[in-house]
Amino acid sequence: MTVPLPPLPPIGDDEDYRPGGRSMVDLLAEEHDRIAALRALLTADGPPERRGEVAEVLTATLARHLSGEEQYLYPAVRALLPDGDALADRELAADTALLRTLRELAGTGPAEQRFTRLAAEVADRLRRHAETASTVIFPGLRATVDEADLIRLGNRVEVAEEAAPTRPHPDSPTTPPWNRLVEPALGVVDKVRDAVTGRPTYVEDLTPPPHG
Repeated sequence: MTVPLPPLPPIGDDEDYRPGGRSMVDLLAEEHDRIAALRALLTADGPPERRGEVAEVLTATLARHLSGEEQYLYPAVRALLPDGDALADRELAADTALLRTLRELAGTGPAEQRFTRLAAEVADRLRRHAETASTVIFPGLRATVDEADLIRLGNRVEVAEEAAPTRPHPDSPTTPPWNRLVEPALGVVDKVRDAVTGRPTYVEDLTPPPHG
């Protein structure tokens, strides 16, 4: 089934045409794996400075990931899956709650007991998020959407994530068209703040753990 997409270049009449890029489902599933690894680092024992750094990277990673899902995954869920509107609404509400918890975490020192409690709450929310995607959303889309459209959606998600915010904004719009206008603007502001403060936002920015 063809998914309603933003304007894209024509692909011609070749039924075997396969665009370059990765399927949205494969892309987001891979991101869920990376997020799970960061989640484990966040809740593991370690120096407060290390946990604080991990929290910054996890928050930025999630801000990008959730922005891409809101702009392209959930519109496809609404259009194509049974009870898609209700499912998308539940997931968006859960994502907003997660962003609020991340904002609380950002305002809490990593040496505080409250940080440990909030980190555990974030981990629980992330487990639920990934489970719903892997057991309900992704199988439903694989069964409904042809591979070419999933790849085209994946390309759009990658572009959206590149321009996305790196900090939690739970009060920003969560549905098109407004989120596609607001998120890049928030992303510009966040990236300026990150550059000024030297904030780590990618796994590659993490300080290697001490050996021995």
